[in-house]
Amino acid sequence: MHKIILIGYMGSGKSTIGKLLSQKTSIPAFDLDQIIEEATQKTIPELFSESGEIKFRKLEHEKLKSFIAENDNYILSLGGGAPCYANNHEFLQLDGIISVYLKASIKELLARLENERHNRPLLAGLNDEEVEEFVAKHLFDRSYFYHQAKHIVSVDGKNPDAIVNEIKGLLA
Repeated sequence: MHKIILIGYMGSGKSTIGKLLSQKTSIPAFDLDQIIEEATQKTIPELFSESGEIKFRKLEHEKLKSFIAENDNYILSLGGGAPCYANNHEFLQLDGIISVYLKASIKELLARLENERHNRPLLAGLNDEEVEEFVAKHLFDRSYFYHQAKHIVSVDGKNPDAIVNEIKGLLA
């Protein structure tokens, strides 16, 4: 039984790596944002706009807490901000949890996000310089929380298989 939590900034590969790791280990993969969307029948942007960030973060915390309490074998990808609110970073340190920060440099994140800015509401409408400043500020603000993970895997310049193999090495 493995309890694996993947964290990192948007574009770091949490969803991709979670799915691929699941295929290679037969551990089921879940995404906290999808769990929230299924439970509420609303998208994350809808929840933010209708209820505000504070209510969303409270809901996110409750769903994370209950998921960890009710499941024994999983790979769970968190939204980029999830570890930074409601003391969610403390879940990363629990006994039996293998928490992994998929760490990407600003340069790597900008390259990965370049073609999907239109799918990222926080980045839509920003020019290149503004996106770089936005990402750099967020990484700085979130660094403490991301570094609460038990393991850090650098994703810069690596293909998904290499990253998955590195995480599989942590499971032994």
